[in-house]
Amino acid sequence: MLVAAEASGDMLGAGLIRVLRARLGGAVRFVGVGGSAMATEGVTSPFDIGDLSVLGLVEGLMAYPHVLRLARETAALAVRERPDVAILIDSWGFNLRVAHRLRAALPSLLLVKYVAPQVWASRPGRAKTLAKAVDHLLSINALDAAYFEPEGLPTTFVGNPALAREINDADPAGLRARIGAGAGDPVLLIAPGSRPGEIARIGPAFADAARRLAVTHPALKVVVPVAQSVDGPIRAWAEGLPPGTTLVEGLSAKQDAMVAATVALACSGTVTTELALAGCPMVVGYRLGALTYAILSRMLTAKYITLFNLAADAEVAPELVQNDCTGPKLAAALAARIDDAALRQTQIERQNVALAGMGRGAPDPAELAADTVLRLIRTKPGADAQIQAKIDSV
Repeated sequence: MLVAAEASGDMLGAGLIRVLRARLGGAVRFVGVGGSAMATEGVTSPFDIGDLSVLGLVEGLMAYPHVLRLARETAALAVRERPDVAILIDSWGFNLRVAHRLRAALPSLLLVKYVAPQVWASRPGRAKTLAKAVDHLLSINALDAAYFEPEGLPTTFVGNPALAREINDADPAGLRARIGAGAGDPVLLIAPGSRPGEIARIGPAFADAARRLAVTHPALKVVVPVAQSVDGPIRAWAEGLPPGTTLVEGLSAKQDAMVAATVALACSGTVTTELALAGCPMVVGYRLGALTYAILSRMLTAKYITLFNLAADAEVAPELVQNDCTGPKLAAALAARIDDAALRQTQIERQNVALAGMGRGAPDPAELAADTVLRLIRTKPGADAQIQAKIDSV
C-alpha cells in the first residue's frame, strides 16, 4: 500500500511501483491513495488528493475535519486490503494521522515513511513523533538520519529523486520556436506552485512581476508549465499574465522550457532543484498567510528555504519571502539577471557546485527504496515464508 497526498509524492510512489513491479512481476499487487502518476501504474485512489492540498496553519485548522475523514477512509482501505507494508509518502500532517489509524487498526502492519519532515528547518520535535508512529524512514536528505536515529527510528538514505534526473534530451530550440522567441529574446519561465493556496498567495505578485518585465523588456516571452494537480487554478491565474504567454503541459515540454528559459521565477519547492539541474538561473519567491507566517517564523531554524541554498550555505538564488515577495522586487531581481549574462552564468556555476554537494547524479532513489522495502518485508518477524522465498528469488 502506498499513500501519497501531493503531486510530488504521487511521482515518488509511481517510481517505486515501477521498480517493485519490475522485480516482482505478477507476484505483487498495489493499493492506496495517489494521483494521476500512480493511477497510470494501476492504483485507484478512493478520493481526489487535490482535496488535501492544504497549506498554512489557519487553512489546516479549517480543513481538519475533512482531513480526518480522509485519513479514516485510507485506514479503512488498508483494513479491507490487508497489505504487507504501507509506505506513507511525504505529506507530514495527513500521513501522520494515517499512521496512527493504521497502527490502531492493524498493529502488525509494517509502516514505512518515505520523505521525512524537514526537522532541520523547524520543529525538531517531529523526529520523536515520527519515531513513535512508523517502523522505518526512507530519507531523501543525507542529514535526516542524525535527527531520527537518536529517537529510535531506523533510517535509510535513498537520495533525492530530482538529483537523479539529468535533462539530456530537452529541445530548447524547439520550445523557443513554438513560443515565437528568437535566439536573443529573453524567456521567463514562471512556476507559481503546485497547491491552490500557493497560487492564490504567490500568484498575484508573480503576475505583477511578469507584467512589469513585459513593459521594460518588450521582446520577453513568458512560459508556464501546468501541473495537472492545479490545472484549473493555473489557467485562471494565467489570464493576468502578459499577452502571448504560453502554457505547456507534460514533463517533456516542461523540461524543454526549463532549458530554454533565460531565467525563472519559482515558488519554493522541488521545482527549484529541477531548474538548477536544467542550468536555469532563478529568483525564488514565497508567501504564507500572515498569521501562519507569524507563528512559523518563530519556529524556523534554517537560514534559507531553497535546498541548494541550504547546501551552499549561501543565497545562490535570491529568496524573496513574505513581505519581500512583491511584483516590483521580483521584477528587479529578474531584470538584473536578464540584463547581465555574466550574472546568470555565475549563478548557474554556483548552483552546479551546490548540486554536486547534494549528490547530483546519484543512483535512482526508487531502486534503493525498493531494496529497503523488500528487505523490511522479508525480515519482518512472522513474515510469510512464501513471500520471503519470492523476495529471495529477485
